[in-house]
Amino acid sequence: MPASVSLLLLFSALILSHSSSLRLCEPVNETISAEKEECPKCLLIQTSICSGSCPTKDPVFKSALSTVQQHVCTYKDLRFVTVTLPDCPPGVDPHFTFPLALSCECSLCRMESSDCTIQSVGPSDCMSGELAIQNY
Repeated sequence: MPASVSLLLLFSALILSHSSSLRLCEPVNETISAEKEECPKCLLIQTSICSGSCPTKDPVFKSALSTVQQHVCTYKDLRFVTVTLPDCPPGVDPHFTFPLALSCECSLCRMESSDCTIQSVGPSDCMSGELAIQNY
């Protein structure tokens, strides 16, 4: 077998093995923190979020006139869940609302339901004392 064919087969095998290890965009279980600065305790909540990879492209020739719209893994169908934070002082709204992923899709990032930053604070980082895990 010619060396060029062997290299092509090896390269193809590497690409296929790497692409099969990438998770597609789908709901996954994750622990998030629910807290407010005025309330002394933080709830850790088991919920589902959208996570995974989406096909993307980056133009070879970049121009200030063209816009590149990258797709991200984001909510397709969701519902909002509200929990009550414990021990909040009088006058502080103890309610915390978060999105629960029912299904996901690759589309443009929607700021009203997604964190579109490059890297945000970890979803389960409590600033105050942790309390308990609730499942949703």
